[in-house]
Amino acid sequence: MTQMPDDGSGKKEDGAGPDGAGENDMADAIHPYDLRADLTSDGAAPVDANSMVSKAESASGFLKALSHEGRLMILCHLSTGEKTVTELENLLSSRQAAVSQQLARLRLEGLVSHRREGKAIYYSLADDRARRMIELVYDMFCSPA
Repeated sequence: MTQMPDDGSGKKEDGAGPDGAGENDMADAIHPYDLRADLTSDGAAPVDANSMVSKAESASGFLKALSHEGRLMILCHLSTGEKTVTELENLLSSRQAAVSQQLARLRLEGLVSHRREGKAIYYSLADDRARRMIELVYDMFCSPA
C-alpha cells in the first residue's frame, strides 16, 4: 500500500479522521435532535418519535394560521370579544371577500367559531391557544415599553 503524504488535514489514507473514526462512523452517531434518540436524561420514559412528529405538524399548522397579517389582525380583534363580519371589515379596512377568506382559514384550523343571528354572522375565538398566543404577541410587539 502506498503512503500518501500528510496534507495537514488530519485525515488518514483510509478516510479515517485523526481520531481513527471513519467518515461513515459519523453517520451512525446520534444527533442531539435525532427524534429516534432517548430525549430524556432524568430517567423518564423516552419521547415517542411519532407523537413528536404529530405534535410538530400540529404546531406548524397553528403557527402558519397565525403567520398571515390579516388573520393575525382578525384574531387580535376577536380577542377583545365577539365581532360580526361587518365589524371586522370596518376594523380592518378590508373588503368582505378578503375577511371571509381569512375567517374560513381560521375556522378550518379550529381557531374561531361562528354563530348566525338573522343575517349577521358573529365570530369569536374558539381556541384558548389562540388567545394565549395573541396575548403573548401583544406583550412582545404591541404593549408600551
